[in-house]
Amino acid sequence: MIRLPRKILLLAWRKRLAGVAVAALLLVGMESICPAAEPPSFSGQQAFAHLAAICKLGPRPSGSPAMEKQRAMLVEYFRAAGGTVTGQAFQIRQRHSGAVVRMENLIIEWHPERRDRVLIGAHYDTRPFPDRDSVDPKGMFIGANDGASGVALLMELAPAMPAIKGEVGVDFVLFDGEEYVFAPRDPYCLGSTFFARQYSDKQQSAAKSSAGRPSQRYRCGVIVDMVADSNLEIWQEQHSVSWPDTLPVVEAIWDVAARMKVQQFVARPKHTIQDDHVPLRMIARIPTCDIIDFDYPHWHTSDDTPAHCSAESLEAVGRVLLQWLREQP
Repeated sequence: MIRLPRKILLLAWRKRLAGVAVAALLLVGMESICPAAEPPSFSGQQAFAHLAAICKLGPRPSGSPAMEKQRAMLVEYFRAAGGTVTGQAFQIRQRHSGAVVRMENLIIEWHPERRDRVLIGAHYDTRPFPDRDSVDPKGMFIGANDGASGVALLMELAPAMPAIKGEVGVDFVLFDGEEYVFAPRDPYCLGSTFFARQYSDKQQSAAKSSAGRPSQRYRCGVIVDMVADSNLEIWQEQHSVSWPDTLPVVEAIWDVAARMKVQQFVARPKHTIQDDHVPLRMIARIPTCDIIDFDYPHWHTSDDTPAHCSAESLEAVGRVLLQWLREQP
């Protein structure tokens, strides 16, 4: 594999996104004389290129220099794609060293004027160490699938977001601190918990105000995590199907997969997983499901590298999610 410098990759991203924007402008001008062009599609190959570029930064645990580089890269990328990007910073105290660690969620809004919204989330931090590695549990953890795959998927969805029609806006949320874990008792999902509390407080404040209702609300959410396994099987997650308000979200997404004949989606429940969807649903009361392949054999090991990920898997999930978003009423 030829490794391109980050600057060249960023230029390539800008060129691709600029091409989408120019094409959209041309279509506006030619609408009356030419048939409408096909809407942007999801490319698994391009998503995999994003994944590889992220992994080139190395391990990206919360508070690390590589995480800062990734954050700056993502802010630039999503703004170039037309998203409204804001940071949601917070701090935690590392339980074992006592050090203060700065973390920051990224929120990318598409069609921010729309009140009803859908949240698509992924964590963008990596675990500090590959603690399940039988050879070197304190070695290097790249997090190609567990960390980069969800981010890469959202990056490849971005060019299609400006063309999403209807009355529903979309927010991508990249959560920090999902697995800033050094010992078994350390808490998970720090970023999504902070986000959920902020959202809940805002909704409650709006309900108590003279207006009586918030200016924006999430009708539902989806978390994507570990979606690039080369042997992908997306079973329905147990929490997601047991919550009555979230089950319709699961059924709608898996119905899209069935209609599109995307066989990687298995319409039966399997694992119960504590992921970012739990605080979103339990604290923020956003019906949120988890799209995850928890049977990944390289989970939390040094073998979680691009070599064990697949462009085909990313395309399977990306195509389904994009179609589901297009069908939102």
